[in-house]
Amino acid sequence: MKLDEQQKQQVARWLNEGLKLADVQKRLEQEFGISLTYMEVKFLVSDLDLQPKDPEPEKPATPPLAGGPPAGQPVAEELADDLPLDDGPNPPSTGGVQVVVDQLARPGAMISGKVTFANGKSCEWMLDQMGRLGLVPAADGYKPGPEELRDFQIALQVELQKMGF
Repeated sequence: MKLDEQQKQQVARWLNEGLKLADVQKRLEQEFGISLTYMEVKFLVSDLDLQPKDPEPEKPATPPLAGGPPAGQPVAEELADDLPLDDGPNPPSTGGVQVVVDQLARPGAMISGKVTFANGKSCEWMLDQMGRLGLVPAADGYKPGPEELRDFQIALQVELQKMGF
C-alpha cells in the first residue's frame, strides 16, 4: 500500500494525537477510502518509522481503608476512606496516638496490633488480606472520632513504613 506524502503526515498527526492503531485504521477508511487490515496498519506505521503513543497509565485503585475482620471475629468500626494520608518526609502529627504492631498477626489478618488514642482509649486493629483495615474497640461502645481515626491512620502508616511495608 502506497500513501502519498499528505496521507503519511496525517497518519503521523493521528498517532501524535494519541489515536490507537484501530482508530487510525478506521480513519484511513473514512477519510481516504483506504481499507487496510489491522496488521497492514501496523506494518504501515512501522514502515513510516512512527510509534503510537502509549495511553496515560491508569492509577492503580487502592483498596478503601474500611471494613472489618473476617467472619467469626468481633465487628470492627468502619474507617473513613477519604481521610488523607501524607506521604511526605515529615508526616503530620499523630496527635498522641500510639500504634503497636503484633509480632504474630491475629488469625485472618496479614498484620495486626493495638492502638491507644490520645484520650487513653484503646482498640485492637488489623489489616486483612483484602487490604481492609478494621478496629475492634476494647471498651464496649467506644467509637473513635474522625480526627482520632485520621491520627491513627497516620501513626499506622509511619509505623508500617519503619517496618518496610
